[in-house]
Amino acid sequence: MTRFTHHLLSLTISVAIPVLCSGQTALVKGKITDAATSESLVGVNIVVDSTNGVSTDVRGNYQLVLSGGSHRLAYSYIGYISVIKEVQLDSNEVLALDIRLEPQIIELGMAVVSAGKFKQKLSDVTVSMQVIKPDYIQQTNTVNMETVISQMPGVDVLDGQANIRGGSGYSYGAGSRVMVLLDDLPILTADVNEVKWSFLPVESIGNVEILKGASSSLYGSSALNGVINLHTAQPGEVPSTRLSVFSGLYCKPSNEDMAWWWDTRPAFSGASFHHMQRFGDVDFVAGAYAYGDEGYRQEDYEERFRVNAGIRHRPKQIEGFSYGMNVNMQQSRSSDFLIWMDADSGAFLQMPEAVSPTRGFRITADPYANYYDDRGNRHSLRTRYYKTYNRFDGEDQSKNNGSEFYYGEYQFHREFVKKWYWTIGTSASYANTDAELFGDHYSSNIALFTQVDKKFLDRLSASLGLRWEHYTLDRKDNESQPVVRAGLNYQAGAFTYVRGSFGQGFRYPSVAEKYTTTSLGSLNIFPNPDLQPETGWSTEVGVRQGLKVGSWLGYLDAAAFWMEYRDMMEFTFGIYMPDTADIPTLDDLGFKSLNIGQARIAGLDLMIGGTGKLFRQPVQFFAGYTYMDPVDLSADTLENNMLKYRFHHEVKGDVQWDYRNFSAGVSMIYNSHMERIDEAFEDKILGREIFKGLKQYRQENDKGFITFDVRFAYHINTHIRTALHIKNLFNEEYMGRPGDIQPPRNISLEVTVSL
Repeated sequence: MTRFTHHLLSLTISVAIPVLCSGQTALVKGKITDAATSESLVGVNIVVDSTNGVSTDVRGNYQLVLSGGSHRLAYSYIGYISVIKEVQLDSNEVLALDIRLEPQIIELGMAVVSAGKFKQKLSDVTVSMQVIKPDYIQQTNTVNMETVISQMPGVDVLDGQANIRGGSGYSYGAGSRVMVLLDDLPILTADVNEVKWSFLPVESIGNVEILKGASSSLYGSSALNGVINLHTAQPGEVPSTRLSVFSGLYCKPSNEDMAWWWDTRPAFSGASFHHMQRFGDVDFVAGAYAYGDEGYRQEDYEERFRVNAGIRHRPKQIEGFSYGMNVNMQQSRSSDFLIWMDADSGAFLQMPEAVSPTRGFRITADPYANYYDDRGNRHSLRTRYYKTYNRFDGEDQSKNNGSEFYYGEYQFHREFVKKWYWTIGTSASYANTDAELFGDHYSSNIALFTQVDKKFLDRLSASLGLRWEHYTLDRKDNESQPVVRAGLNYQAGAFTYVRGSFGQGFRYPSVAEKYTTTSLGSLNIFPNPDLQPETGWSTEVGVRQGLKVGSWLGYLDAAAFWMEYRDMMEFTFGIYMPDTADIPTLDDLGFKSLNIGQARIAGLDLMIGGTGKLFRQPVQFFAGYTYMDPVDLSADTLENNMLKYRFHHEVKGDVQWDYRNFSAGVSMIYNSHMERIDEAFEDKILGREIFKGLKQYRQENDKGFITFDVRFAYHINTHIRTALHIKNLFNEEYMGRPGDIQPPRNISLEVTVSL
């Protein structure tokens, strides 16, 4: 019996039989779709006269056998505004009634999946969560997902290293405490556990869900600090095509002495393509992206080309079954900036020995299958093959590296009566690395996980999760780790939701953290084969309040959080002499990843967002403030015990105003001063100064920084949009990690064609 037949039979028993006995029957049928995308909506509830009803099938269709006369039909779906229809039916009438549901304007009703691996309202989630919508990604001309992620309150990306609420510092690209997913599958590399943000298909992203706090119970190692889950867009009933081209220039920095070597203003440009279409039972998605950046600093350039495609088939012969494949591939050529010559006229010049021109290749191939059985249970099988390699030019070929990652996950989800939800699954992965930089290694991982969610009296949501994971490296390092998480969410008022959660987390060290041996200019990196996994936990209490003031709809969210870590891994500067040496030399100075001991990060997250009208024209906005107190509990002194590479205060926001065919937007970021970094970067060690002039530069620029980006767009017609983007409007000079001055003002012009 198919699921649709099951629903239809249920309705027939409860409604249709009495009607048929009376001889006065009518039929209501139709299709329910998303008003924005025209995509069919599966599982929409249709309730008749507040008593009985049905749900839409896998193609969004429904039908009701009713008696003649007046009826009240209520259509409801998570994340959408409910619709009520009053109908008057004659005997033997067949009424075609298609419904287009509008997505919720208030963020409380938005549908999310990352918190429990099943669809639920954002308001019911027991942890802090943010969602980035695709419109925002497109409006800001995002060329790299790192920039749009960094715009979110409480989230930062420091030289490629993602951190949430100060959970991570700067680890030279090795290891991550934030699990980054692409379509629910890990996108961290097998060797370094890094995220290559430029590899993520920004042209095809549907939305991004950011989960704050330990999430290892569902997502495993590297979710110690949180999860960033990127979902690619899926086609609706109407085909969609978008083509965008842009070009821009870097302006002279406020200190023009830094750019004395410029012959012309460095340029950057790019083009993207994205198409989505449904061919009967087949969904097809394709995209491409090309980007070139001459770089505003010497030997700091990037060229990349990426293509992606996805196909999904829903065979009519097997109701509720779908399968498909997603592929993403990128070729790149780049040289990253590491160490400046000095803090003044040489700030944009790189130390020659640190220049590392690289050619890279990455590909993911993701076969998957989903099945909804007759009882509405969901079975999901998702797999990924992820291959990377990096080739260095010239004398740096000893740094060549590559890896292969194989991942598979099966998940079963069941919804019981009285709003019980059960998710159970297993995952397995295997990875091998081929690198002269840190040697050849292979690893494997198996895990079992489960989570139970329950809604009590339509007001109290409870969640309990458990995971066990076993990790093996080179068949000699074996680690097992069980973790739990729990959370509650109580609806205290019509639009007031109070939540609390506790979650354990863990992270295994990456191959790069344990085994890397290299020199980067004046920096030596030493291996630590004895590095141990780190563990931790996080807890929070928060409230999310829906707001409605006149035409303004929005929300206010406040959360207090507390995170603690044991055996925290941090790259630490020191003298690491071989056992055979008696006197240290410059070759013994450098950084090694160590288990520093205990750490605590506590703080407060505040965020407001919504939509409204200004001078009768629509406005969208969000703003957030995060206070963090990151403390190294193992420090020798209380005077300087702040964890390295963190901020105390952070403010971020964005507002966009639309007026007829025009729109204008402003984004801002404020970070307080990065109070503590490795002392070796500021002081002379054995007569060597790694970053020349850094100490004085930081003393003169210890007030933090604030930057503004602005954008202006004009819709020539319904298909063509032009936009002007000005990044770093006031040409603020500011630094990310030490010696890494961020881009000066840059201006670009974009043209987008949508069909």
